[in-house]
Amino acid sequence: MNSPPVVAAVSAANYQRSGKEQATRLPLQRTKVGMISLGCAKNLVDAEIMLGSVLQRGMEITSCPEDADVLVVNTCAFIDSAKEESIRAILEAHQQRGLGRRPHQKLIVSGCMSQRFAKELRREMPEVDAFIGLDQVAQLGEIIEDILIKRPTLNAQRPTLNGENHQVDLAFADTRPTYIPDYDTPRFRLTPTHFAYLKIAEGCNHPCSFCVIPQMRGKHRSRSPESVLAEIRALIREGVCEINLISQDTTYYGMDLWPSKAGPRQPIDSARGPTLAALLREIQQIEGEFWVRLLYTHPAHWSDELIETIAQCDKIARYVDIPLQHIDDSVLQRMQRETSRAHIENLIDKLRAGIPGLALRTTFIVGFPGETEAEFARLLDFIRRVRFERLGIFKYSQEGGSRAAKMPEQIPAKIKNGRYRAAMLVQQQIAHEIACEKVGRELKLLVDQPHIARSESDAPDVDARVVLSKPAPVGEFIWRRITGSRGYDLLV
Repeated sequence: MNSPPVVAAVSAANYQRSGKEQATRLPLQRTKVGMISLGCAKNLVDAEIMLGSVLQRGMEITSCPEDADVLVVNTCAFIDSAKEESIRAILEAHQQRGLGRRPHQKLIVSGCMSQRFAKELRREMPEVDAFIGLDQVAQLGEIIEDILIKRPTLNAQRPTLNGENHQVDLAFADTRPTYIPDYDTPRFRLTPTHFAYLKIAEGCNHPCSFCVIPQMRGKHRSRSPESVLAEIRALIREGVCEINLISQDTTYYGMDLWPSKAGPRQPIDSARGPTLAALLREIQQIEGEFWVRLLYTHPAHWSDELIETIAQCDKIARYVDIPLQHIDDSVLQRMQRETSRAHIENLIDKLRAGIPGLALRTTFIVGFPGETEAEFARLLDFIRRVRFERLGIFKYSQEGGSRAAKMPEQIPAKIKNGRYRAAMLVQQQIAHEIACEKVGRELKLLVDQPHIARSESDAPDVDARVVLSKPAPVGEFIWRRITGSRGYDLLV
């Protein structure tokens, strides 16, 4: 679920900080920090935490990279295209300061690519002043202070040996991360004021053969229910009316906190300790008008209790993001997805029967090593039969360090591209038909812009939008009847 690059903008004067903090940070209070954040919503939350630490140290944030004393590029390394985008952003940032706009501007690289390739990047990009890992997101302000004190000149001007900078005290991304934010972690939100992403857990315990996220982000670790609930209450008080719960594996939430630790394939049981179902029931009790959306739910960890909880809680959006990746049993085995076609089909039947009005979003990977024409055809048939309300397709990316990268029968790019187009054509037709079915229905909408809104079936950035014929207040819920010919236009 990738979102566009985010450039932060705010004045430090608008950030609440204590008089004591201001008094102790006077020497650096005019330091301006810019940030370019790439990748998914989980990376965006990391960026928000980094900016919170910057403001806590009395610095300012600017949306203009050329005005920044320190520019941070928060990178993504999920697939090849994300890595390429991150590298382009780093090189462009260095090029711009080299053009004379800000020759002494400091450049910091953070995020997944920095975490995963810190050693290689230090060698290949000596001009970068620091590569910080995922454990250091809450310490960016302190790191900037250290850089400004210890590195008064451009990093590229300092002597290196074989291209490697030996001042490694400012290169932090050396170990597998263990950090997880808390409810009181300073954070400057980069989303509009009416919706927020809330990270309930970090890391992943699954062995998917195509994925290196566990190597980058570490083992699954959940926040305590008390921490999550405290942050939700604070967000509601700030006027947030949509909260998107995110993690690498949302349905595994809480199981690592059980007194008797649960393995990744053990059944969910709220009697043993915290679970997502129990958390949702607590969220339901919080006062206010809002809805909560579930993103990144792994199909292996759904339970009857969770389905019943969503059906009973009207503050939980009738929307489930459940990445399935494939449906053919042979491909699922090679992917090490810990699910089967029978399990997936049974789960979808339960979800649709147990939660009336549910919108299902999923993603599939095409062109996985060894995927035959017959296996791909079975995936297309499955998409046609299930008719997902929302669906995305990824072309398999051969990630170094993953088991799948070493598998035989890697699929040529031409075939992957063809399968991608074929799958998207099928889904486009399904999406059009589902949209037309909404014509004449009255829907509850959340207004994102005066003429743009989203239904309960649409997550920010990745799903459909409703075009309003008459403006409505941003950040409010409204009820409108869909009357457009394609289901997107709203004529009131």
